[in-house]
Amino acid sequence: MTSTFPDISLSTERLVLRPLDQDDVPAFAAMMNDEQVAAWTDVPQPFSEQAARTWITETAPAERAAGRGLDLAVAEFLTQRLVGIVRLSRTNWHIRSTELSYIVAPWARGEGYASEAALATARWLFGDQRLQRIELRTAADNTAAQQVAQKIGCISEGVLRNACIAHLRTEDGGWTDVRTDFIVWSLLPEDLDSTSEHLADTGGYTSFPDWN
Repeated sequence: MTSTFPDISLSTERLVLRPLDQDDVPAFAAMMNDEQVAAWTDVPQPFSEQAARTWITETAPAERAAGRGLDLAVAEFLTQRLVGIVRLSRTNWHIRSTELSYIVAPWARGEGYASEAALATARWLFGDQRLQRIELRTAADNTAAQQVAQKIGCISEGVLRNACIAHLRTEDGGWTDVRTDFIVWSLLPEDLDSTSEHLADTGGYTSFPDWN
């Protein structure tokens, strides 16, 4: 029998992680049209509001129902403004593992929201969902995303050579594919103890203004 993630909401000091809904469509579409999102992900460009609506009402529910993953909106606790999403994908319920990725709106960068949302998700996965491994993959040149992985306690396991396609702007304003490496990171339940100690020592979540 296929296992699935529940529809849940998680709270941190500053954020609420919850299911995406149709009220998120305009902000979601705007976020996906950002230059850095286009550079480091395979999100189609330009990304229309209809594409956002299809993602929210069809794609994300289908992935959850099939047991493959979960999309969570990340919103500011006080304003409820959408600051990003956390995605779980390639979930394997037999070995209790999943891949975690994140995207944040350009206006919300520099606030440490990435590490705060990712860490809250990891704690929920290891606690309530009893997962045993979380994997992250970051493009070799995406140093800000790598800093977030390090901040939440991930261990770099190696490089998948030539396994990632990033995108560069062309002279005519379009995009062209460029091949690069993936850096593979892992996070295990026991890694969270050192993460909590590190955050206490540094006084909270470090800001990384350029992560995607």
